[in-house]
Amino acid sequence: MSTTVDARGLSCPQPVLMTLDQIKKIDKGEIVVLVDTETSRENVTRAALSQGWSMKDSQEGSEAPFTITFVK
Repeated sequence: MSTTVDARGLSCPQPVLMTLDQIKKIDKGEIVVLVDTETSRENVTRAALSQGWSMKDSQEGSEAPFTITFVK
């Protein structure tokens, strides 16, 4: 199961809160998070890792400056 959290255009702490809300909804699977800033990327990653999720991939692109994939 893969879920996407689109937090582009939002500033912290909103991307973190949206990611944590999604983590609470699914016990395991894959979550893809889209964010615009390096700070949001770092904060979302730290929050997901603290909840026992692992970072599968982190990419920089043009459509979403940062795409982070977490799995559990």
